[in-house]
Amino acid sequence: MKLSSFEIKRRILRKMARHNYWGGKHTAFDNISKGFPKEIWKEVRKELEKLVKQGIVIKKPTGYGLHVSLNVRMKSEIEKTIFD
Repeated sequence: MKLSSFEIKRRILRKMARHNYWGGKHTAFDNISKGFPKEIWKEVRKELEKLVKQGIVIKKPTGYGLHVSLNVRMKSEIEKTIFD
């Protein structure tokens, strides 16, 4: 199964929004790739890093590993990506 980079980004954002990972609620960086086919986990992590660089996803270092959440300030852009 081969997905485009846009489709991977869309699925990442959709998954995080569905689980309500906004602002203070976050999940482990490695949990995002779960639910995707195992052969594309590497691409999922690369696309997640790109979303962090764009400011759409926020990194939160914790004592038990790196966590991520959606940037509330980018909500309209995130929803546009998810629903278009």
